[in-house]
Amino acid sequence: MEQTRLRELEDQCIQECQPPCVARCPVHVDVRGLTAAIAAEDFQGAVRIFTRTVPFPEIIARTCDQPCQANCCRQTVGGSIEVAALELSCLRQSHFEMSKPTLLPQKDARVAVIGSGLSGLTAAFDLSKKGYQVTLLEVEDRLGGRLWQFPESVLPPEVIRRETEIIRQTGVEVCLNELVDGRFVTEHAFDAWFLDVGEHGLIPFDLTRDEQHRLRIDEYTFQTSQANVFSARNWNSTILSLSEGKRAAISIDRFLQNVSLVASRVNEGAYDTRLVTNITAVDSRPVVPTSSILDETSPEGAIAEAKRCLQCDCMECVKVCEYLKHYGSYPKKYIREIYNNLSIIMRTRTANKMINSCTLCGLCGEVCPTDLDMGAVNREVRQTMVKTSKMPISAHDFALRDMAFSNGNRAALTLGANGGSTCQSLFFPGCQLAASNPEYIPQLYQSLSSVLPEVGVMLRCCGAPADWSGEEESFTQTMKEFERQWLALGKPELLLACSSCLSMFKKHLPDVATRSVWDVLVEHRLYSPRTDLKAPLAIHDPCTSRYEKDWQDAVRTLVGGLGVEIRELEMSRSLTECCGYGGVAWLAHPELVKDIVKRRIGEDDASFLTYCVMCRDLLAAEGKPTLHLLDLLYGQNLPQLAARKGPDYSQRHENRLRARQKMEKIIAGKDQLMPESYEKYTLLLSPEMRALIEDRLILVEDVQKVIEHAETSAERFINQENGHTLAFFKPNLITYWVEYSQEEDRYLIHDAYSHRMELEGGDSHE
Repeated sequence: MEQTRLRELEDQCIQECQPPCVARCPVHVDVRGLTAAIAAEDFQGAVRIFTRTVPFPEIIARTCDQPCQANCCRQTVGGSIEVAALELSCLRQSHFEMSKPTLLPQKDARVAVIGSGLSGLTAAFDLSKKGYQVTLLEVEDRLGGRLWQFPESVLPPEVIRRETEIIRQTGVEVCLNELVDGRFVTEHAFDAWFLDVGEHGLIPFDLTRDEQHRLRIDEYTFQTSQANVFSARNWNSTILSLSEGKRAAISIDRFLQNVSLVASRVNEGAYDTRLVTNITAVDSRPVVPTSSILDETSPEGAIAEAKRCLQCDCMECVKVCEYLKHYGSYPKKYIREIYNNLSIIMRTRTANKMINSCTLCGLCGEVCPTDLDMGAVNREVRQTMVKTSKMPISAHDFALRDMAFSNGNRAALTLGANGGSTCQSLFFPGCQLAASNPEYIPQLYQSLSSVLPEVGVMLRCCGAPADWSGEEESFTQTMKEFERQWLALGKPELLLACSSCLSMFKKHLPDVATRSVWDVLVEHRLYSPRTDLKAPLAIHDPCTSRYEKDWQDAVRTLVGGLGVEIRELEMSRSLTECCGYGGVAWLAHPELVKDIVKRRIGEDDASFLTYCVMCRDLLAAEGKPTLHLLDLLYGQNLPQLAARKGPDYSQRHENRLRARQKMEKIIAGKDQLMPESYEKYTLLLSPEMRALIEDRLILVEDVQKVIEHAETSAERFINQENGHTLAFFKPNLITYWVEYSQEEDRYLIHDAYSHRMELEGGDSHE
């Protein structure tokens, strides 16, 4: 992926943006960190955080107008955090004393600061720390400027004297009672000047002024019309004055180093953050009284107030996504982790597994304030990996072979109305319905054909596994083959039972008219109320129906017509959660998929109802009684249907063949499915062995092919101790090994395994 694209995606994530309290603070005091430290009873740590950006902490704590509190996300749910009181509290509880700051090696350049208001003091402090020779010139006999105008009850004189004294400790030369006029400027050579003289103070330079006779000062750099002269803008706010001094010091440093004064200075001073914090579920907790916060004998009040801080962040996607939670990543961090070094990261097993474990469901994008869809990111990554031959074969091979089977000569079927070559409507049940519940396909077809003229059928896969796997070429070919057959049928309207199929066709073949079978059933009232289901069902929307309101509405209307009570899950419709099947995640990370399912089924104690076969099977596999909508339409013994486990991988192939046989017989009156040669080898599989090959993604037909190859080619090994035969067969990139023994005309399977490996370079026998 291009670096430009990478930066765009990173920037779209707002998790690392500052909270409003920090962003609106002109010097960006880390309020979030400060409150966290106090909440943890670490007052010394809180002081370190506070003084990191504030050189005169008690002055600011006492006099700041607190833009942080004005922008606190808590203000509507209990009141803003009392930041000022907490700042002062941590100073008192830690018995804070000013210490000499660390200084950089001294530079040759000399800077004069005229005026010792808070801007001048800060500029002098910061420039001295950077190693410049700083002279502070004050016309009065004391430091502090307008700080002395505060009432003693707010800012005691001893606080001003104590905190301004730190200037001398940094090595700043302090000159009191010094009137700086034009003669002084002429007689003293300084490389740069900073003015903090107030609105009516003496300015010993001929500087450009505006119509109101105010100095023209650059709002970003604080530079005047004379290049080496910088000036404060005489804010009445102490925190703004502090900020001006810090920002001016940066500009003077850059000026003296002859580098750009404006480059890379984004978000200096107060700014509007992009961070969004969801407070809808936040409890209202009242503000702790200031007297309790400032109680020097008891820190409990400060700790309680600090714990009210929401520790603002976004993390909306992580809150709803088990995948992001599992990998401990929010999108910005996740994207960096994947892409910072493509050539290395994409070659590691950990990164490959992480990339392929996303379900691509899109919920993260739905809840994200900036619409960042990590599913779309992961799909793009997979496409890149496939194109650059960095996608491991094992990542998606099984799913792609399963898709190929669905679209192969044995399982696929395309018939026009009455077995002809054209039709007005085309029933497309989807490969998973055929795999899991083949018995419903003929019943649903007969319902549709009873009210619609000239209904044909197409049994095949829409290509979703290839799209999810990043296999663009394979997916394109699948779509082209569908389109070719669809055109040959006369461009019929597509009647869909699977929302995954719908999402594929709508996105990639928008000219194909689509309609849900649920809509047809509702329109023509092709249902009868059930009387055998009294308890309500919690309805689970498939994630691929997220933006298909018409589908969702039709399903709910249909369920209502059946007389079944449903209740909505908290995460439903556009906010529905994936069952774990999407994106082929079930193949890459089955343990994570189990966690996804457990999270979903834990949302409601009721039995579930869904209209996606794979959702039903995965939910039921973890013990949640779950019905498919077709169970309500055509099924008997609903408790048994809700509790049933889905078919294994081998049975799914067999079911697709059954579905084809049945539909071909109903529509065309034919039954032309011929058995494969390997099917004559009858296997004896214990339940344990059946489970083992399922876990290893080995099909019964794979085992049969190995035995056929061994028995017809004699390429096999015989264990002389137990008489077992060990044989292998490599029909593709996968080599299958089977240990078996023959019992009359059947073959008892003792073990089976496979490996997906290719050796690059050299002869195959080496």
